[in-house]
Amino acid sequence: MSVDRVSYTLDSTLDTVNNAEETASRMAAEAGFDEDEIMKISMAVREAAVNAVLHGNAYDPNKKVTLAFERTADDLVIVVRDQGKGLDESKIPDPLAPDNLMKTSGRGIFLIRSFMDVVEIHPSQTGTELKMIKHVHGNPADSKEALQ
Repeated sequence: MSVDRVSYTLDSTLDTVNNAEETASRMAAEAGFDEDEIMKISMAVREAAVNAVLHGNAYDPNKKVTLAFERTADDLVIVVRDQGKGLDESKIPDPLAPDNLMKTSGRGIFLIRSFMDVVEIHPSQTGTELKMIKHVHGNPADSKEALQ
């Protein structure tokens, strides 16, 4: 079983989001995902990083975003953590609600959930941790949400 771990600390600027996306693409390619899955994984990481910078840390230069990738024989696990006040999931608007269909923002978590096999949100008073898992040679029946 091969295990690769990489972690980064990023400034709270949108410029650093590209680094997160590029690393996600590289790690996904090395894990053997096809082009379509690589794009989905990198977009999920980009959305998570943007959310951490914009909503979590509010561009505060004193706050950082940590990004960790772990590749195992079965999964690509990605964790994005900000240093904000914590996310209240009940306040995330439903992007499919009629009032929200034409809005240009508010789809990040929705996209992340649709692109990844498992998504866990762990809010705290010292920040929010978003854990995303994509199964290698993924089988939708293996996903955590399929069991619910």
